[in-house]
Amino acid sequence: MIELRYFEPNDYQQLMDWIPSQDFLLQWGGPGFTYPLTVSQLETYVNGANNDDSSVFVYKVIHKESGNVIGHISLGKLDKTNKSARIGKVLVGDNDVRGQGIGQRMIEELLKIAFNEFALHRVSLGVFEFNQSAIRCYEKAGFTKEGLLRDYRKNGIEYWSLWEMSILEHEWLAKQ
Repeated sequence: MIELRYFEPNDYQQLMDWIPSQDFLLQWGGPGFTYPLTVSQLETYVNGANNDDSSVFVYKVIHKESGNVIGHISLGKLDKTNKSARIGKVLVGDNDVRGQGIGQRMIEELLKIAFNEFALHRVSLGVFEFNQSAIRCYEKAGFTKEGLLRDYRKNGIEYWSLWEMSILEHEWLAKQ
């Protein structure tokens, strides 16, 4: 149903169009970006990504039937010594395919890369406590909540708490 391919400059505009607000940008990209998202920020984000020496791999998500780009996801903080990495920047950008399990498929495809190609032992991610649909998606993919970082990120006058979640290699293999 989906395929992950490297994110490229011709994908920038579509990703920028998918980010409608500062709140949404913070949920998607964390504090490393400022609203509105720009080409310059995306160039910095992908600088040094997607090659043999990279610690970051950035992907667009292709819907196989239509050929359209429908999402975005990354695998970062790749640590070959400790065999770990972190999933981030997860976005089902195309509203027409939301609610169809695409997010879970994206996570599963990225986990295949993490565990099969990179031979990792541990993959982690962070998700804001209020994002219940994402938490359910990650749990269905095999992630376990490790702990809640209370009032982790300030957004305006609010503080957002963040769940740390992970999946280990043997847990991934048991799901296969």
